[in-house]
Amino acid sequence: MAGQASISTEILARYAADAAREVDGVRGLADRPLPGRHAVRVSGADDAVRLELHVVTEWGASIPGTGRLVQERVREYLRSMADVEPNAVDVVVDAVAPEP
Repeated sequence: MAGQASISTEILARYAADAAREVDGVRGLADRPLPGRHAVRVSGADDAVRLELHVVTEWGASIPGTGRLVQERVREYLRSMADVEPNAVDVVVDAVAPEP
């Protein structure tokens, strides 16, 4: 009997958050104080997953460059850990960390 497994959106969000934190230039995920507004949102089904990550970048980091690196790392991490290829990985820079 063949079975099929699925991975919860919460696990995919956790994986995406872990991957984003590994990228140079990312200070962390943005706090989202509004109810239902999480730093990582996952939508869609197994074959059409979309992610939206809200990050805080380091002072002096290239925002476009950091965003691209986050997209690449999240895609790579999800392929490796969950065998998921997201349709989209949107990165929103909510803040730049203060100068050290």
